[in-house]
Amino acid sequence: MVDPSPTAADDSPSVGRVVSTLAGVVDGLPGGGEDRPGQAEMAAAVARSIESNRHLVVQAGTGTGKSLAYLVPALMSGAKVVVATATKGLQDQLAGQDLPFLAARLDRSFRFSVLKGRSNYVCLQRVSEVGSGDETQLGLDGLAERAPAEEIAQLVEWATDTPTGDRAELDFEPSPRAWSAVSVGPRECPGASKCPSGDDCFTEAARRAAADADVVVVNLHLYGLDVATSGMILPEHDVVVIDEAHQLEETISATTGVEISAGRFQNLARTTRAIVADDTLVATVDAAGLALADELAASVGQRLDLPLEGPIADALVSAREVTSRVLEAARKVPSEGPAEVGARRERVLQAAGTLIDDLDQALEVPETHVAWVSGSPDFPALSLTPIDVAEVLSEGLWSQRTAVLTSATIPPRIGAALGLEPDSFDELDVGSPFDYPTNALLYCAVDLPDPRSPDHEAALHRELERLIVAAGGRTLALFTSWRAMDAAARALGPRLPWQVLTQRDLPKPALVEAFRSDEESCLFATMGFWQGIDVPGRALSLVTIDRLPFPRPDDPVLSARRERARGDAFRLIDLPRAATLLAQGAGRLIRSTEDRGVVAVLDKRLASAASYRWELINALPPMRRTKDIAEVEAFLKNLRDG
Repeated sequence: MVDPSPTAADDSPSVGRVVSTLAGVVDGLPGGGEDRPGQAEMAAAVARSIESNRHLVVQAGTGTGKSLAYLVPALMSGAKVVVATATKGLQDQLAGQDLPFLAARLDRSFRFSVLKGRSNYVCLQRVSEVGSGDETQLGLDGLAERAPAEEIAQLVEWATDTPTGDRAELDFEPSPRAWSAVSVGPRECPGASKCPSGDDCFTEAARRAAADADVVVVNLHLYGLDVATSGMILPEHDVVVIDEAHQLEETISATTGVEISAGRFQNLARTTRAIVADDTLVATVDAAGLALADELAASVGQRLDLPLEGPIADALVSAREVTSRVLEAARKVPSEGPAEVGARRERVLQAAGTLIDDLDQALEVPETHVAWVSGSPDFPALSLTPIDVAEVLSEGLWSQRTAVLTSATIPPRIGAALGLEPDSFDELDVGSPFDYPTNALLYCAVDLPDPRSPDHEAALHRELERLIVAAGGRTLALFTSWRAMDAAARALGPRLPWQVLTQRDLPKPALVEAFRSDEESCLFATMGFWQGIDVPGRALSLVTIDRLPFPRPDDPVLSARRERARGDAFRLIDLPRAATLLAQGAGRLIRSTEDRGVVAVLDKRLASAASYRWELINALPPMRRTKDIAEVEAFLKNLRDG
């Protein structure tokens, strides 16, 4: 990347004030701040971006301190700012650490809030209805099941005391059935003005707080929904910071599409049962969802031909017909009756109306979308996903406000993929403060068979064992599939003297903590652990990657994008994704200035594929490179013994 922005000598006084203020803020960090030139460079670029109303794309390597680098100029600008993050951990860091710290250090007051999706808050109207006995829910087997009474009682009691209604405040994890009994999603909620509990609604309170705040922290999914609904969810804002911007394209694809599952019919049946005395109609709604699921189950993970025909289309037509009958029946329910009945009536109208709209789109899928089956064979869903997000972002984001996109790993050609006009944004790479050439070694196992060879797996296990022994455990082994992870764990678990944890053993937070606390343990994991894992110190000295993470050739959405890209498909679709994910995986190694270690790529193509290897290597941190396993063993043994 290059920095086309003005030099420091051309900066306005406001940019200079941002840089000096940032320096003062950093000095106040616990233990004293470190000199991070990249952080100051990024803060100046963000200040220029906001001042000039130009979009900015910033690659800021691990250790840059990018949250302060964008928060300080954003707050000093006086603009209304939304920060959209891809992970809960980063949300918690912003709301629990960075923003309170800045509130105490900056010489200006500001307000901030966290806003989540509606289903994250308890619904007081649903809580008030629970005692009437209408918490019965239909299971996917068509049988009536009551939500767990003990859990619901706990949730009801909690709802009377909680100041925010945020599910994250709970000290226990409710079952999906129990939580759904006291919450609503956006497709069910009729809005505060039509709800008897609207004045006390926790979601509406969170939205009011967001409207009054100077900085609003949201997750990337919620921001995508706001873009998809033309700004119906979030308050008006002048600037948006997209953190972990490498996930923006896929998030927008997911949030601007449509998903139709049996669960939506199940929820509609449950709500309808409470206001319509027609058991046959209610059962027919649930049966329509089950019939659609039955037709979809055999095609999970597959792209569907358009227009949809045959049994799937027939199931959609039947589902639309019965949903229309529900809508008609709900309209006949008097709206002047008891408040609870009126609230349920509005929820049925809302849920049935949106479901009909989505079914209509499924019956006539536009050329701009791909139809495919997501989920699992037990819980399949029909998904309609836009092939290209450039247009929706152009209309819903780039033309509306200034955007700052940042990540430790920015995909190549991100501007074109997201619909940014070439002259509308600046691009900058501020590097990382870590000394990668000294502290990290990149090893490519050139002597292994090709990953597509039948001999590769056994050879990979031998190589992996040799590396782990040299490191003394302390390994995060990343795999591109569950099958590969399981095979390696079965082969190496009995042969290694250290604990081998796998992604199947514990929930993600508990698993990371177990790995971190047992210094010599190994963690074998798949795609969910290639990013968002932070294990500094001696517990992680070796990151291994079983093969280059190219996306599946049969991925439904990417296959449609490849067809559009034609001869450039590999360069524009597959290679950028592989480069970004490889860099994310490698980025798990060095998390502090004291960290040392090895990234081992057990795929010879990183060294032998002349046509694309440098694009992959250049996406990685600037580590010293080697093909000599003896050098790697010596490096790891020195770390282990030191």
